[in-house]
Amino acid sequence: MEIRPIRTHTDYQQALQEIELLFDVAPSTPEQDRLDILSTLVEAYEKKHFPIELPDPIEAIHYYMDTRGWSRRDLEPCLGSRARVSEVLSRKRSLTLEMIRKLHQELGVPAEILIQPYESAQIPA
Repeated sequence: MEIRPIRTHTDYQQALQEIELLFDVAPSTPEQDRLDILSTLVEAYEKKHFPIELPDPIEAIHYYMDTRGWSRRDLEPCLGSRARVSEVLSRKRSLTLEMIRKLHQELGVPAEILIQPYESAQIPA
């Protein structure tokens, strides 16, 4: 297969097949260079044709809490009181800019995830 841009689904499938064949090549070889180039082309094609949406901000907070072993109490310095943590995690209160900054700094949640709009709980009138 000649290396060229991946424009069609068939091109994409062919590149994936060749990557599979080259997967265990020795480093610092022409085959490794070919693998690197094909991988870059596939990544660009996938980014354009199969975009991955960012996760919901509240779900992301839960995920980061779980992976770091944090409890709701650990979020208090980022969000405020225990009641405020509960309101945010139950979607009754939206994240403020200050909360987003602290969550990004303390918990490591990417700001681009936290600034997205998200569904909040419907509070009866």
